[in-house]
Amino acid sequence: MDRDDDTLSERLTELVRARFGTDEPSARLILASLHAPEARERMIALRVAAVRGLLDAGAWRDALGDKDSAVRREALVGLAEGGGDDVLDAVANLLEDPDPLVVEGAAFALGERRYAPGLERLVELVGSHDDARCREAAVVALGAIGDDRALGAVIGALEDKPPVRRRAVVALANFEGPEVEAALARAREDHDWQVRSAVDRLDAD
Repeated sequence: MDRDDDTLSERLTELVRARFGTDEPSARLILASLHAPEARERMIALRVAAVRGLLDAGAWRDALGDKDSAVRREALVGLAEGGGDDVLDAVANLLEDPDPLVVEGAAFALGERRYAPGLERLVELVGSHDDARCREAAVVALGAIGDDRALGAVIGALEDKPPVRRRAVVALANFEGPEVEAALARAREDHDWQVRSAVDRLDAD
């Protein structure tokens, strides 16, 4: 390990310790590390700052706009768990991120937060994104939000790859009506046994 790695390791150790602090110096250390040159340090600082409740809207937005996709994903994980109500619009913007894992994280966070203003972008994502993981996460989010305007997109997802179809079946549990019943009837005949099993679990519930 060279000297730079030693220095980084020391700073990361300080950050981890600062998570359990309550004093002003440790808070300053955490906030300063949010702007560190190394992405790993910024990630850990973000995680610790969230635990300590040190992040305001500006800090969340900075993290969501970080040049490193790993930091953006870390911010999305934190926001999925709560807080940052006034930055969920910025989360929705990340549905267009070039990194599919960021897009997946953004969809997950919007679903966890039941962020209805992101509905139209999530619907578009279900029908257009190249990465099945992103389409799957968007279907889950639409199911969690449960807005009838998303029903067509969720039913349409039953024509996607098996993992997306399985998620669509589960999402349909949050909708009602003859269209839902007809879609589930078709899913009962799906050639993927896990899709059929998902329908069976809904029937059992």
